[in-house]
Amino acid sequence: MNMNMATTIKIFFFSFLFLSSAFLSRSLEVDDTSDEFCYDQNAKNGPANWGKISTNCNGNLQSPIDLDNKMVEVVSNLGILQKYYKPSKATLVNRGHDIMLRWDGNSGYLKIDETQYQLQQIHWHTPSEHSIDGKRYDMEAHLVHMSSDGKIAVIGILYEIGLLPNDLLTILEGDLIALADKKGAEKAMGIFDPNIIKLDDNIFYRYIGSVTTPPCTEGVVWTIDGKVNSVTASQIKLLQDAAVNGFESNARPIQPLNGRSIKFNKQSTRLTLNL
Repeated sequence: MNMNMATTIKIFFFSFLFLSSAFLSRSLEVDDTSDEFCYDQNAKNGPANWGKISTNCNGNLQSPIDLDNKMVEVVSNLGILQKYYKPSKATLVNRGHDIMLRWDGNSGYLKIDETQYQLQQIHWHTPSEHSIDGKRYDMEAHLVHMSSDGKIAVIGILYEIGLLPNDLLTILEGDLIALADKKGAEKAMGIFDPNIIKLDDNIFYRYIGSVTTPPCTEGVVWTIDGKVNSVTASQIKLLQDAAVNGFESNARPIQPLNGRSIKFNKQSTRLTLNL
């Protein structure tokens, strides 16, 4: 074998490894940009029929759920939420069924039970997917993380319409308008700091569920912020206008709990009285 042929084989081999790794990475992503599903309850590809798209959607550990405070176990042993985020390059993407901000570099991680879940992206649902005591809120953000072996952890943040705007959406306002109704459109955002996303590290719900769109992959570690945050009506409208027609409302119906445990972590704090 001559040197040129050996070099060619080596280049082909390493190219194959790179492409295989890239394919595996994409296959592990929880987002689905296909046209296979919708949120219309009466449609053939609506939520009631997602099980025909993926059998996972018929599983017993599906999300979202109602966080019924009469059913939760109040604990303090989960500790504070261990987030180690850092600024990284990001891209805003119109996936059609929602808007996603994707971090393309090393944006840090979430640590749960000694497992590190790398921060991948944030996207939004209107109205909220999870509910508390039967109440659905105006919006829910999902911070999606993935471990090195493909396990998924998601932080859900609930919002209701108020006077205070959401800081992240304020920054993205012009870009949301530019990408409105353009499925597949992307815009590089430069270096973006995920620490701008505020949530309560001490008070949160924890349960095991699934991805909320097909393929409805189960085994997802869900953490729902115990604090309901503020967003303006105009910011919600921006998100709804940005999604393609038919996806202005993109929340999956509440799924059965099926005997799962829900923990509500509440760190004890010293009460200070101002007299």
